[in-house]
Amino acid sequence: MESQVKRLDKEIAKLMKGIPQTLTLVKGIGDVFAARLIAEIGDISRFKDHHALAKFARLAWNQHQSGEYESENTSRMRSGNKYLHYYLIQAAESIRKHDSEYKAFYLKKYNEISKHKHKRALVMTARKLVRLVHSLLRTNQLYTPPEGRRD
Repeated sequence: MESQVKRLDKEIAKLMKGIPQTLTLVKGIGDVFAARLIAEIGDISRFKDHHALAKFARLAWNQHQSGEYESENTSRMRSGNKYLHYYLIQAAESIRKHDSEYKAFYLKKYNEISKHKHKRALVMTARKLVRLVHSLLRTNQLYTPPEGRRD
């Protein structure tokens, strides 16, 4: 079984070389994650912005408000692509281990929350990742991690 998985991973890597994209340059997103994300997203131009992509990926929250009151406890939308949601969550888990910016963001969200800390912080990290994925697929620019940036 493991040899078949390795063979499939190699085939995916070959196919990904023919697809113009820069997702695989992000540490933590390999060929398999990139292939899954691209397959579920399809043509990025069908999403006008990262908010639309997040909504499609089930990483948007319902709003509960009346007049000037706005609830802080809101539930996540359940409509959209559950597979894309899963792949973004898994990619966020991987990226937070390799990228200091995402690790810091995850820890910040983890410490802000009192219940279900890991799950909620990971979902917020995946939401942040949506902005990066949308930008990289739309512009095809290279991703420079915070360690490599010159400000």
